[in-house]
Amino acid sequence: MKKLFTVILVIIYSSVLYSQNTDKEIITDKLNQWHKDAALANGESYFALMTDDAIYIGTDETELWSKEQFHAFAKPYFDAGKAWDFKVISRNIYFSKDGNVAWFDELLNTWMGVCRGSGILENIDGDWKLKHYHLAVTVPNDNIDEVVKVISKK
Repeated sequence: MKKLFTVILVIIYSSVLYSQNTDKEIITDKLNQWHKDAALANGESYFALMTDDAIYIGTDETELWSKEQFHAFAKPYFDAGKAWDFKVISRNIYFSKDGNVAWFDELLNTWMGVCRGSGILENIDGDWKLKHYHLAVTVPNDNIDEVVKVISKK
């Protein structure tokens, strides 16, 4: 009986790990495609990854947008055929205990230098959707005084 219980636990544990690895791969592919869609100015696909109530936080203090507001901001860039091209340097993905929420952080090579993105995805009817994204410019600690001077001049 003890052996059977151990085997069942191993099977359950293995299936949870396998599911998270598969979900991790799916999320990685979706986020990579999301960044690629921006680079290719594929707005329809880019915004399709986001939930209707998604939030996008950009690098400027005024950039706290609903999906609709972000779409209105970005539409002229996508329509012109040139949005932005962020290349992933690294990414970490984490999951809630029930496996239906994932959050991530990533380093990106951008026209602004290295930026950090972070976000939350939700598994909605078996499909991972981006619910929240935050893009931040990274500032080396040795340069923070210069940046603070620029920011405080506002």
